[in-house]
Amino acid sequence: MKPLRILALMHPELVPPDSLKGMTPQAAYEAKTEYDVVRTLRSIGHDVHPLGVQYELFPIRDAIDQLKPHIVFNLLEEFHGEVLFDQNVVSFLELLHTPYTGCNPRGMIISRGKALSKKLVAYHRIGVPDFAVFPMGRKVRRPPRLKFPLIVKSLIEHASVGIARASVVDSDEKLADRVQFIHERVGTDAIAEQFIEGRELYVSVLGNDRLAVFPTWELVAEKRAEGEPLIATAKVKHDVEYQLRHGIDTRAADLPDDLAAKLVHSAKRIYKILELTGYARLDFRLDSAGQFFFLEANPNPEIAEREEFAASARAAGVSYADLLQRIVSLGLRQQRLTES
Repeated sequence: MKPLRILALMHPELVPPDSLKGMTPQAAYEAKTEYDVVRTLRSIGHDVHPLGVQYELFPIRDAIDQLKPHIVFNLLEEFHGEVLFDQNVVSFLELLHTPYTGCNPRGMIISRGKALSKKLVAYHRIGVPDFAVFPMGRKVRRPPRLKFPLIVKSLIEHASVGIARASVVDSDEKLADRVQFIHERVGTDAIAEQFIEGRELYVSVLGNDRLAVFPTWELVAEKRAEGEPLIATAKVKHDVEYQLRHGIDTRAADLPDDLAAKLVHSAKRIYKILELTGYARLDFRLDSAGQFFFLEANPNPEIAEREEFAASARAAGVSYADLLQRIVSLGLRQQRLTES
């Protein structure tokens, strides 16, 4: 592909420096995605212009008017402090008839709501944990069908916001306390779902209509205490020192061939059901009986070079530079289909 002008949208605090040298491990970790994407796209010949945006859409419009980019590489995970507002930025790009990478706004809306996405997937006879939603301002009443243990999460937040060891509860009292925590500290409705004891699996999918599914990846905690549940808490996901201390890592999942094939088939179905495009990571739990359950979809997931999406692609023979190029090409192709 010929060199492109690319406008890269990201949070202002994550606009990458020229080098990560001299940064603390935690600071470098937090900026790794933006740094990896910008550096790699430039290394393969593209003219990349990072733009930090948070509260105003005008800088995006102005940058598009001035740069006339061939495509916008969307690295925003929230806007104006709201996780659900990132879909509005993508809608704005569509109104401007500007190609962009990643998921379309419809897929983002459908998949961001954990309850809605589970209902749609369950309707198509794909296993999901039993769950209930607990809206803010209402008394916590557990439906009798919902059995302990449960894990309590924010209904809309992602990146494990609000998830800790205390999120797994085994009594109505603990359930009420954790729901209250989500309401007051995270500021969203809560969802409580059956906690599936077992393995946490991640399936990375790339594509619009024709889909590529990369090898299944797995969360591991080599220094986890015996009997401690394996959950992707905020510390597990984002705290470098905690990860080192507890042996947290992700790696290729060793699965029987038939189970791996079923996961691939289900991942493709879910991707289509939720109207996802671009690229996404689908999260599952696998119990001791070999049954898997869909947890949630993550459109525009973490794509730093060393994270699970890129690592999974690399295991399938797709280099990091090629992965980013494919994401760009999918964005350009999607725009052409929309305008045709």
